[in-house]
Amino acid sequence: MRTEDVLAAIATGLWRWDNASGTVTLDGEAARLLGLPAEPAVLPEVAVRSRFHPVDWNEINGIVNLAVAEGTLAEARLRIMDVDGRVLRTVRSRSKPVANRTADGTADYELIGTIQEIAEPQPGTTAAHTPITGDWRRSREAFLLDAGRALAEARSTAEVLRVAASLSMPGFSPDGLAVFGVAGDRLSVIGHHGHDPGDEGLFSDMPLDTNYPAAEVVRTGRAIYLPTPEDYKRRFPAAWPLARRFERVSWAFLPLIVAGRTMGAWMAAFKHPASFSPDERSVLTTVARMLAQALQRAVVAESERELTTGLQRSMMPQLGPEIPGMRIAARYVPTGGGLQVGGDWYDMIPLPSGRFALVIGDVQGHDVRAAGLMGQLRIAVRAYASEGHRPDAVLSRASRFLAGLCSSPESDPYQDDGGGRDSDSDFLSPRFATCLYVECDPRTGMLEVARAGHPDPAIRMADGTVLMRPTAGGLPLGIDPDTDYPTTRFTLEPGETMMLCTDGLIETGGHDLDTGWARLRAVLESDAHEHEPAHDPQGPAGHLAPPHLERLADLLVQAVHGPSSHHTTGPLADRREDDIAVVLLCRESVDRGAGTALPHPARPLRRTVLTVAQAEPERIAGARQQIRELLHDWADPDQVDSAVLMVSEMVTNVLTHTDGDALLVAEAVGELGTRRLRVEVADGSDELPHKRQPGEMSSSGRGVLLMEMLADAWGVDPRGEGKSIWFELHEQSKTDADQVF
Repeated sequence: MRTEDVLAAIATGLWRWDNASGTVTLDGEAARLLGLPAEPAVLPEVAVRSRFHPVDWNEINGIVNLAVAEGTLAEARLRIMDVDGRVLRTVRSRSKPVANRTADGTADYELIGTIQEIAEPQPGTTAAHTPITGDWRRSREAFLLDAGRALAEARSTAEVLRVAASLSMPGFSPDGLAVFGVAGDRLSVIGHHGHDPGDEGLFSDMPLDTNYPAAEVVRTGRAIYLPTPEDYKRRFPAAWPLARRFERVSWAFLPLIVAGRTMGAWMAAFKHPASFSPDERSVLTTVARMLAQALQRAVVAESERELTTGLQRSMMPQLGPEIPGMRIAARYVPTGGGLQVGGDWYDMIPLPSGRFALVIGDVQGHDVRAAGLMGQLRIAVRAYASEGHRPDAVLSRASRFLAGLCSSPESDPYQDDGGGRDSDSDFLSPRFATCLYVECDPRTGMLEVARAGHPDPAIRMADGTVLMRPTAGGLPLGIDPDTDYPTTRFTLEPGETMMLCTDGLIETGGHDLDTGWARLRAVLESDAHEHEPAHDPQGPAGHLAPPHLERLADLLVQAVHGPSSHHTTGPLADRREDDIAVVLLCRESVDRGAGTALPHPARPLRRTVLTVAQAEPERIAGARQQIRELLHDWADPDQVDSAVLMVSEMVTNVLTHTDGDALLVAEAVGELGTRRLRVEVADGSDELPHKRQPGEMSSSGRGVLLMEMLADAWGVDPRGEGKSIWFELHEQSKTDADQVF
């Protein structure tokens, strides 16, 4: 009996699919099964494809590609359709891809195999029937979607391995997994699941030429399926004794390929037999591809984190040795552009005079160039300060240095006018930087401040009152190389804390300068940091800081990035997030160590000093604000208004009637409810104020009258050069004030 007769008797046909020419050769039985005349034929690919159900065609196309890649059989179930779109029958196809070369020398393949009709179960019988697009296929697709999403969300190698270990494949879940990585010519285990700790030791460092399945997979880039222990023992006799003790019965080793490069291998081991059907191989191959992509992303992300963390640590300074009588805490939080390092920085610089300097700054931008300029500018400022220059000279030199770094590409005669010019234009575009430089004398607490477009420092007094300390300033660094930076001097009293920060701490979360400062002021005035320990008592870079100061630094950052920040979103919700740098300087009280509760009942002196220069009359508004902040908890709001009015009148008179500057000193002392406010305004003129009777339309001459009406006491004290005008107010509640009148 001929072979063709035997095949026809069991409803089996032969076919040959030439992928290069796009033709299909059928015998008579194969043609009949496809709904064609029962005679041998050579047909174009499109004529045969039209006979398959579209869903099944997509299925077999993937299975064939997998079989070609692995050199295995391609097996699938197919529904045959007639010209009206009705299902004629269901067939099973088994074919073997055979490589060949076309006339032009390119590699291609032919599929040679069989088509066999599957007998459908008769109605009323219990014959099993495996659906083509049934629950298994739907569950497989759902599994792959979930696996892809979970692997895409993994951000580290450990997370990728945990996701891979938790995957529950539909119908054949492995209970042992291992991921092998390649380093040079060595193979090692980078993660495993379902094995005891230490089991990976035997496989942790293997040459790639080892007779082990994972090594062969890496060498060839082709998957290896071992359905039984006999298959394993036959193909890899040297490695079988190592694998036998794990008591698995089926294994799949698949290459991890990214961009055509095999970066490792993935082993899935089963305690229950797995036949590794084409569908199961398709699932395993898809998971291996997703796993390879996830591992590649994780490796890149970890490399970037390691790079940026190292860059950040190298750029962020050591806060230096402990300073007697002074304590420092600092925080740096990179949030811009995802770089983990940005244009913000701070520094502490020992000076030749025995003093030290605190510097905080912010380079324009949130990119790599901003980070690079920040590093260069920080080194330049440190060099200028170490040479012994004064604060104004340090900033002037730093401004010229930055302006020289950020020369415009239009002014560079060596720039190419070709295609490279546009790509470099942003890199060479001008940049500026804000900066605040503070020179501190730790013995006296005297601070000398020079400011270049940066937010003013804030002072937290010993009793918890917080003031924004206005300071003179100039343009940001790098804008005008010839800008002058005037110096402001004031004293940090014992028990007071100064906060320096970049605008990221104020404005992050959609806040502007006003709403952001209100948020931070509430944290600074709170005493929560006095009662809770800091998470890191050593502080950044191993610097020893008191627990309360470290805790305050943590609370300031948490107010911006912690859970509470989501409830205080500012009016500018679309504002881009910015990097944050914050430095806290605390001068210890004479009778206590920083962070210890006050042992005596007397409230500390509340004091502020402010100079208003002839050339800066706009700072009179700052003087009024200083008085309001100093008296923020004063019992009678009318007295606060009176104090503000008198201060405004006194400072304005100095600027109007003299040629010098006005020095404002305000002090509040005593217990709450019975405090005394004393305000002095000194100038260099010897001319004393006179009481006048201004007319109804007069715009001046009421200063002395206001003092007599509003102050509890006032006077003029002549000095060696100039004079000091002062007034006092005694705190009283609103009710007491009403009773007086």
